[in-house]
Amino acid sequence: MLVYIVRRFFQLIPTFLGATMLAFLISQLVPGDFLTQKALEPNVRPETIERMRSQFGLDQPITVQYVRWMGNLMQGNLGQSFVSNQPVINRIGRPMRNSMYLALLSIFMLWAVAVPAGVYSAVRQYSVGDQVVSVFSYFGLAIPNFFFAQVLILLIFVTRSFTKDAFGFNQLVFPVAGMTSGNYLQMSPWGQFWDVMWHMFIPSFVVATAGMAGFTRVLRAQMVEYLASDFIRTARAKGLAQRGVTYKHALRPAIIPFVAGIGGLLPDLVGGAGLVEVTMSWPGITPTFLEALNSQDIYVVLGLLVITTILLMIGNLLSDLLLAAVDPRIRYN
Repeated sequence: MLVYIVRRFFQLIPTFLGATMLAFLISQLVPGDFLTQKALEPNVRPETIERMRSQFGLDQPITVQYVRWMGNLMQGNLGQSFVSNQPVINRIGRPMRNSMYLALLSIFMLWAVAVPAGVYSAVRQYSVGDQVVSVFSYFGLAIPNFFFAQVLILLIFVTRSFTKDAFGFNQLVFPVAGMTSGNYLQMSPWGQFWDVMWHMFIPSFVVATAGMAGFTRVLRAQMVEYLASDFIRTARAKGLAQRGVTYKHALRPAIIPFVAGIGGLLPDLVGGAGLVEVTMSWPGITPTFLEALNSQDIYVVLGLLVITTILLMIGNLLSDLLLAAVDPRIRYN
């Protein structure tokens, strides 16, 4: 196993170099740069533009810029942000952490809901419960996350209006924007934790919806196939309890495809929740990424791509190792 890990590590080096080179070349194809936009400002002198171009190395050929950037990258330096004039890691550190919180909760929700729902649908095929799960699954697959977020925001405000008129209760059930309340700094550490969780519930649920739907349908199909297999009939004939047959003998092989997909979870932790973060004003990585693209803050964009690439490669390696742990037929030499 150790030999396999070492071999995979060396195989990832050319993949990483190729990915970073491609990302850097694509970034150079965009017309103009940050300083081109800066030069359009009437209060910025041409001498300042030239000095900044020399400071950031933008006056050098593309090959020199790439070699210099890779040299800094090998030292753990992702570069300097053009807009804030601070290290890229400082610029993206807090948004990455905020997106990671959101992604972790959404992943927990996904597995906590999808696995029981998929097993329930498979065990009780064509029942009323199975039909209800199917309806919600198709709904989750069909509706875009950002639109679902807007629907929930509308429902929350409608609920507040109803409770205010009926009971005089003028308080949102869940916040619809931001990450913290106005009095966050005056709260105790435990209160701050629950305040963030309170703000994070709806965005995380929205992010997890599509994953829940797809996970549930695929797991149901896998479970139905395995429950009709010969080894399951043999287990039942031996007198094993239905719960043990379902969760120990059928669920374990049925969940193998999802173990293979764990490799994509790590980049999701810093990849942000897409337009859900924008819709619900969550201070995550997606608004930061869009802002960097708009201002052509290229090293911030490249820093995010580099971190995502590294996590994707690590995640794929972890998926292979977890597959060997789940499926005894897989052995790595």
